[in-house]
Amino acid sequence: MLYFAYGSNLHHFQMRRRCKDSKFLKKINLKNFRLTFRSKYRAADIEPKKNSIVPGGLFEISKSDEKKLDVYEDYPILYKKYYFLYYGKKVMTYTMVKKTPFKFPTERYLNVVKRGYKDCNLDKKYLKVALMPSW
Repeated sequence: MLYFAYGSNLHHFQMRRRCKDSKFLKKINLKNFRLTFRSKYRAADIEPKKNSIVPGGLFEISKSDEKKLDVYEDYPILYKKYYFLYYGKKVMTYTMVKKTPFKFPTERYLNVVKRGYKDCNLDKKYLKVALMPSW
């Protein structure tokens, strides 16, 4: 199945360790969404926003990978699954259940996300915008 990563799972080494069968396919943009950080975990989340994009990594994952991600993402308590079509193919990602206010991520978590942006060759400007919420 296809999985869209936009936070810490962009980090190739971490993703490979967590999901043994995962294969990074390419970078893609999720349109009409924006990246943010929230919850007591200060983790990445996406929310609908017109004319905005969330860059991320498209991965091929197995059923057992999906089960591991479900555990990691605390599905269905913290995150729920969200599906979208990418060139006619169904893609799964996670989005937070409770849309709490913005919380700046921890340095450790942010460094993992930054490394992931580098691994997937994503444009860091979207990450910078997400870290400067308009109050």
